[in-house]
Amino acid sequence: MKHYEVEILDAKTREKLCFLDKVEPHATIAEIKNLFTKTRGRSCGVLGSLHPGNPEKLAQWLGSGPAEPCQAVGCNCPVLPADPQWYPARQSLRLDPKGKSLKDEDVLQKLPVGTTATLYFRDLGAQISWVTVFLTEYAGPLFIYLLFYFRVPFIYGHKYDFTSSRHTVVHLACICHSFHYIKRLLETLFVHRFSHGTMPLRNIFKNCTYYWGFAAWMAYYINHPLYTPPTYGAQQVKLALAIFVICQLGNFSIHMALRDLRPAGSKTRKIPYPTKNPFTWLFLLVSCPNYTYEVGSWIGFAIMTQCLPVALFSLVGFTQMTIWAKGKHRSYLKEFRDYPPLRMPIIPFLL
Repeated sequence: MKHYEVEILDAKTREKLCFLDKVEPHATIAEIKNLFTKTRGRSCGVLGSLHPGNPEKLAQWLGSGPAEPCQAVGCNCPVLPADPQWYPARQSLRLDPKGKSLKDEDVLQKLPVGTTATLYFRDLGAQISWVTVFLTEYAGPLFIYLLFYFRVPFIYGHKYDFTSSRHTVVHLACICHSFHYIKRLLETLFVHRFSHGTMPLRNIFKNCTYYWGFAAWMAYYINHPLYTPPTYGAQQVKLALAIFVICQLGNFSIHMALRDLRPAGSKTRKIPYPTKNPFTWLFLLVSCPNYTYEVGSWIGFAIMTQCLPVALFSLVGFTQMTIWAKGKHRSYLKEFRDYPPLRMPIIPFLL
């Protein structure tokens, strides 16, 4: 069985970072990333960086830990500890410096390379798990909204501290908002299966600013002592509540259907189809009905509260989810030749 040689270069500087010898043909990109992490700084395979031929680099790295004799034939250079900086989740390997990242499940022998393969490395930056990001960005709005609902001191003035609104819709809105984010937290823990384990650490600050900021903005007005109920009273609230509940049930149903589509620990992608659950029948018309139901939930909440910040949150959310839905729709069309042609990304027959 022939083996491969894999050379890993920096995508920006073209500097040789690692040279892997005798790599199995069926090795995956994920396995190559692990080899890169282990090899980086441990052997003279990284000749350009750590070999005695580059004494300045060597002296710099010698401070990182005890050296051992090199195992390379005819070489007595010291071997340094593995470099922990570029752990696998932080690595992006690609065939072209400006190309797309290879998937972890891609197999070396199936790539368009010879027995000596050159891969280009990009540092994705510090990573954080999707679960941590979701729990953080969803727990914040739940807690922040309740601060305004209970009118804790220093928000509306001393005379309103810990007072309660006389409008039923305010209490109903708090229940709906809390239910939504509790549902999201539970889905993150027990339902969602993530195709990627991590995301860039910087994203958590962007996401939390969005969710936490909008939660505070809408909560401030909905729970304000001078808040006025919707124009059409109870009828408007009941209609909005029905929209909200139906869309929340639909969103949960789609998440469960997507979960059942992917076995635990797998990255297998399949075409999602409707099940016996009527809420999943929206799969007949759109590729991402979970986004359709999510937008519908916030439209219902906006109608219920008749609050401008909620309407703006719904609009911004719809814009972002449309971008995500279009991307997923394109991926489905590219990956599956038999993908249902009637489907649109997020809105049936329109978008």
